[in-house]
Amino acid sequence: MTTRSDFLIIGGGIAGAGAAARLAPSASVTLLEMEDALGRHATGRSAAIYIRNYGNATLRALNAASEPVLETPDGLSDHSLLTPRGEMLIATEDELDDFRAYLAGAEGMEVLSPEEAVALFPLLRPETIAAAAIERAAKDIDVDRLLQGFVRLARQNNAQIVTRAPADRICRKEGLWQVETAAGTYEAPVLINAAGAWADVIADRAGVSKIGLQPMRRSAAIVPPPDGLDITSWPLVASASESWYVKPDAGKFMVSPADEDPVDPHDAWADDMVLAEGLHRFEQAVTMDVTRVEHSWAGLRSFVKDRTPAAGFAPDVDGFFWLAGQGGYGVQTAPALSQLTSDLCLGKDPELSPEVVAALDPTRLI
Repeated sequence: MTTRSDFLIIGGGIAGAGAAARLAPSASVTLLEMEDALGRHATGRSAAIYIRNYGNATLRALNAASEPVLETPDGLSDHSLLTPRGEMLIATEDELDDFRAYLAGAEGMEVLSPEEAVALFPLLRPETIAAAAIERAAKDIDVDRLLQGFVRLARQNNAQIVTRAPADRICRKEGLWQVETAAGTYEAPVLINAAGAWADVIADRAGVSKIGLQPMRRSAAIVPPPDGLDITSWPLVASASESWYVKPDAGKFMVSPADEDPVDPHDAWADDMVLAEGLHRFEQAVTMDVTRVEHSWAGLRSFVKDRTPAAGFAPDVDGFFWLAGQGGYGVQTAPALSQLTSDLCLGKDPELSPEVVAALDPTRLI
């Protein structure tokens, strides 16, 4: 038995769920997820912070377009998905070029003295800080509520969401994409590839030219702070060269070596040596020692060569839509990319500028 819809989405992370939510009010939608639950990989392992100045110019435009939805998520949640956090960038003497490059073109960054930086994050060693700046408007994102809001909105508009449905076979016949899965066969004139780290695998399986997607592992660990400290309102702190960062998380510190190790798509786990090296770099910048790791994990951030997402129709095969390559920006850009996907798939004028839409076009990669 074959189930037909207007749009068939492969991938149940934040990208696929967002696309389903925005398309479902206007069309029939089926979303296929290979795992037994949505958001199992990159979405469920995100550091979850909105940073307006994170990424290149195109990503910053997507960040800006997403912020109003995250702040006032009508139809997704009854209150804001953002809570204040702040993101502080610090640099050693060797990192000053990276620091200046980040601030170039950044908006709302306040330069701090070493003493001001330590006042905000009292464990920092002031003697190691050559420069510091903070984006006070950076905010934590409630990723689960965003994902569940997208899923709820999709289902309210009759989208079908199928788990345990890996796309084993994909072909195009008589103007329709047909996907065979363990849960059944599904078809639609438009196939949206939101498969995250597996997006090039899906393209290859469908006979579509790949975009050169490279999954990269990002590790993190939860470590306890020194006794007696209330770290609730402390900002996220990152090194200017992206060699480590630390974020307060439910009374503990989430520390990451900010690794980007190329890997094949898989269910990622932390590399103990990479994690240890990152924790050591963190220790050089603070007055605390890491004596215990309570939990560690890893996720995959997938990039194409220019580190800008691919969102648009493939140039070589009809009806194949790319929604991939979000890297580490997938959650905070999901509102904008979901709306763009809906606009392009439904033949509407995009809300994003023509320059941003052109920068996202996958044709540049093929």
